[in-house]
Amino acid sequence: MDIDLWTEKYRPQTLSGIVGQDSVIEKLVKFVKNKTLPHCLFAGPPGTSKTTAAMALARDLFGDSFDRNFMELNASDERGIDVVRNQIKNFARVMPSGDAPFKILVLDEADHLTGDAQHALRRTMESYAVSCRMILICNYSSRIIPPIQSRCAVFKFSRLGDDAIASRIEYIAKMEMVTLQSKGLESILYLARGDMRAAINLLQAASSTGEKITSEIIFAISGLADPERIRKMISSAREGKYDVSLKILDELVYQQGVSPVDLVRQMHREILNIEMTGQQMMNILERTAEAEFRISEGASGEVQLAALLANFRPE
Repeated sequence: MDIDLWTEKYRPQTLSGIVGQDSVIEKLVKFVKNKTLPHCLFAGPPGTSKTTAAMALARDLFGDSFDRNFMELNASDERGIDVVRNQIKNFARVMPSGDAPFKILVLDEADHLTGDAQHALRRTMESYAVSCRMILICNYSSRIIPPIQSRCAVFKFSRLGDDAIASRIEYIAKMEMVTLQSKGLESILYLARGDMRAAINLLQAASSTGEKITSEIIFAISGLADPERIRKMISSAREGKYDVSLKILDELVYQQGVSPVDLVRQMHREILNIEMTGQQMMNILERTAEAEFRISEGASGEVQLAALLANFRPE
């Protein structure tokens, strides 16, 4: 099954099915109960149920008339002022169908709208507020102009906890009769980092192998390194075993094909868990940031990572 269709298959259809965002969902449920809704701005990291919450809210409000009173646009594809003047205005000016109190227009990835489009949108939000309420969804609320933010109730979505993601992944694995080992689940949680969409996509990709989903399979299809190998590489460098550390680096870059940029970011994540003095931590993090910058600017990844490992030498 296509990954997008697979993700859609397990999208919660009502607000009660959304996990990990209790404070936000509690407020949205009250809107449904009172059959009222202000213009809203959903902001937060990707994969934290923002779009799902908007769709579930509309389904709870409209019931059978959902298809007639709901519209979703992705601003990353259509982000010019013509979209506001035509598609959005045409939808907003028509009165809702059935007994719905208003229609809902979801503007996904609204932080990709151009400045002109955002300025045109603010007038539309006021003029047609009786017939249509808008839900703007974005990763960075700072990219939405202040006049629009002031017209919206702002809801901040946080990254999902591991327990919330694990319960959903285990449910999907059970429904799809996929054998998911505990180490495989731990690897999914490590890579997803609070992103439910990423977790489901990893499970889907791993399940296509037709085998039990293990930690090795998860890291193989993700293109990232096993954190155990990262920790071994760093600990070897700290113990003065530089040849062992370089050998692991060579295996990760040339045999497993891990991107140097991804590798230095994984190293940063593991460095934060190492016990060292404050000054040592500051020095290492500064060198890590410098290595990441140089690699992204086109410098040799192997050279920069080798130099970074040299900074772990014992005092």
